[in-house]
Amino acid sequence: MSMLLLEGLLRLPLTERAPAPGEAALAELAAGVGRTARRRLGRSLSIREIDAGSCNGCELEIHALGNAFYDLERFGLRFVASPRHADVLLVTGPVTANMREALERTWRATPDPKWVVALGDCARDGGCFRDSYAVVGGVAAVVPVDLHIPGCPPRPIAILEGLLALLEPPAGGSRQPG
Repeated sequence: MSMLLLEGLLRLPLTERAPAPGEAALAELAAGVGRTARRRLGRSLSIREIDAGSCNGCELEIHALGNAFYDLERFGLRFVASPRHADVLLVTGPVTANMREALERTWRATPDPKWVVALGDCARDGGCFRDSYAVVGGVAAVVPVDLHIPGCPPRPIAILEGLLALLEPPAGGSRQPG
């Protein structure tokens, strides 16, 4: 037991360094998302996160958006508890058989216009769980998806860039929520 304690005291912590982008670049990106949301929607962007069967890696990165470094709320983006108040459904993980109906109900409860974002590699096609008897598949197998943000898990910066891409109309057209 004493060897275990000594080893724990001598080993370096297993935490990562702060992300490389400077605070100014992060502030500019998040402010752009907030401005675009207000311009397109006339208000801030409301996000409902749905875990459809993930390993919680993506959720850790989503939660990082609310910490003191990223502080998503200062730019007018917020997570909501009810799909009735959401503009965006941010879905993580492969859709399990047990979560299929819950995801469909949440999608139907979200008022139009709405966007669906499949976050992470598992949300795209089921990831490493795709061949499981308990997995229906990716999010698009259950509800229409407007944007996929790749990664296992995607970093918070990639999530912010994805939300900005979702809100920015494509060149020569107007992106309508689907």
